[in-house]
Amino acid sequence: MSEGTVESSASRTAPRFDDRVDTDAAIGNREVFSLLGRALKVLVVEKRLLVAKVGLSALALIPAAYLPWLGKIVIDQVLLQRPFGETEVLFPPHVVPLVDAIRDLSPMGMMAAVSAVGLLLLLGFGREGYGSEAELSQGQDSATQAENAINTGSSKASGVVGVADALVQIRLSQRLANRVRTLLFQRMASLPMITLDNHRIGDAVYRVMYDAPMLPHMCYRVTLEPAFSVLAAAIALYLVNYSYSAVAPELVRASLLMVPAGLILTVPLSNLARRMQQNSRASGAATTNAMEESLSNIAAVQSLGGMAKEKQRIEARSKESFRRYLLVKRVEILLAFAAIGSLTALGFWIYVFVSYRIIDGAMSPGDWGALFGLGITLGGSTLGLGTMWIEVQASAAALRRVFFFIDLPAENTGRGLRRLPAIRHGVRIEAADFSYPKGSRVLQGIDLDLRIGELIAIVGPTGAGKTSLAYLIPAYLRPSRGRVLVDGEDVAGVDVNSLREQVAYVFQEHLLMSESIRANLQLARPGASDAQLRAALRTACALDFVAALPDGLDTPLGRAGDTLSVGQKQRLCIARGLLRETPILILDEPTAALDPQTENALMRSLLNAREDRLVVVISHRLSTVRLADRIVFVDDGRIRDIGSHDALMANETGPYRRFVALQSGE
Repeated sequence: MSEGTVESSASRTAPRFDDRVDTDAAIGNREVFSLLGRALKVLVVEKRLLVAKVGLSALALIPAAYLPWLGKIVIDQVLLQRPFGETEVLFPPHVVPLVDAIRDLSPMGMMAAVSAVGLLLLLGFGREGYGSEAELSQGQDSATQAENAINTGSSKASGVVGVADALVQIRLSQRLANRVRTLLFQRMASLPMITLDNHRIGDAVYRVMYDAPMLPHMCYRVTLEPAFSVLAAAIALYLVNYSYSAVAPELVRASLLMVPAGLILTVPLSNLARRMQQNSRASGAATTNAMEESLSNIAAVQSLGGMAKEKQRIEARSKESFRRYLLVKRVEILLAFAAIGSLTALGFWIYVFVSYRIIDGAMSPGDWGALFGLGITLGGSTLGLGTMWIEVQASAAALRRVFFFIDLPAENTGRGLRRLPAIRHGVRIEAADFSYPKGSRVLQGIDLDLRIGELIAIVGPTGAGKTSLAYLIPAYLRPSRGRVLVDGEDVAGVDVNSLREQVAYVFQEHLLMSESIRANLQLARPGASDAQLRAALRTACALDFVAALPDGLDTPLGRAGDTLSVGQKQRLCIARGLLRETPILILDEPTAALDPQTENALMRSLLNAREDRLVVVISHRLSTVRLADRIVFVDDGRIRDIGSHDALMANETGPYRRFVALQSGE
């Protein structure tokens, strides 16, 4: 499925995440229909499986057309031994060939023939009223229900057709859910960093894992299931009208009344059900986010003695999530009780009416068998239509959360954009300003040339805008005014992936996975040889401690690399950045956790590495930046000084020299 299959044409103009809170705004009926239309576009992607599902679902209607009349024959002609045609009740056209074939047989012969037909229907379609279900165990929460929705298959039939129908649905659900999950994750990964920084990780995980799988379920609920419910109800109404309109027209009118009865009772409450489902999912996402935050910062929580408070916070979130879902289930139970109650009352009237017609001879006892089967089909279809719109509300809340992310403006990636060729010269930033949405200005009037073959140090006090300036180079941030040129090419008009493929950014945070050292390094360069890995480790001054580990490169790391010291993690991240061998290497505070000897060795290695690349180092430590070819001193979002350390120190009134004096305590 291409991204455009579910992407709205309005995605380029959708507001930033911090401009709207999608979980708080109510969903109207018009938006529900819009979401349904977008969901249906996803369903038609798997054409072969969809055709198979439709065909098998159609075959599942066959028992409802035959079994009621087999019951009538057994009661009237086999047990009571009444002749055919005793009443004015007509057999439908598709049953007439069977009646003609067994008309002259003995009661036992008729029983044998009817049993044979019933056995064939049983093997092919199973027992009437018993469909096929294939699903995992689940609770009543949205998370386990969503995960189960991926692996659930159902059919109105059982037997061979039912099993095949259920298996096709499982396969179709898995493919659709996987496509949507992958698309949603890809979309999140392509969002601007400023958008991701304003969003909670736990909520994003909830959307990918638990909201996205509801899309296939919603597709079934609004297309196949109502379509075949309507078809089954139409078949039942046709049979009732064909066979009983002459002897009991009141029965036909009562059957017609069953169809709108369920809808009249349930549809008016759809808005209430939709709001409750929306609030329930928002509460579940908040609980997931609270858990993610606590576990991600467990060391800080424990060191500050905050476990009791965190336990209370998560317990409160969990209770609130349970309370909101309990409200959802109460509404569902109330609606089901109202719908079943109304159909039961109508069914009781039909029971009394048919009993009187049998007593006065207008109908036979066998008509109970036929009407009972037709009533099950008609009542089940009517009840399904009545509750379908209510159940759609749960899926609508989930889909709205999925499409909200898909509609957010993405970065410049994809077809039709120019790819940036290999960088040969460097980066130029011209008159660039940057301001966060609804925030203060961070960068002002930045003019800077960065050339391949240089080691550039960006220095300045905390909050001066150093990292924001570095973020302009790989387009993590886009200038609010001005432009960034790479080899003379404005990055605003190129595929951002082609730029970032040539930039290795080593963040100040040590981003390591709970994998082996080899796997962490090869994240930057899959398939890198041991010689290449060791060369990068040597340049980053990390080879000695890696070689001393029990399993060397194959030593597994703990959560986020916590089995290593801070300095070791820092050097591994630097080695990973070096391994990419990109024309531009940016290091954010690369020596913050290093001892002076290791720091000096690392900086000399970076000086050697700059020969064929641009190396940008962000640092507070003067010992780190002294060897840089040029130092860019940033303060209050502006470049205040540029030059080598010696040249800047020669200016007795320069801002860099004052900064050095302040840092050294002079």
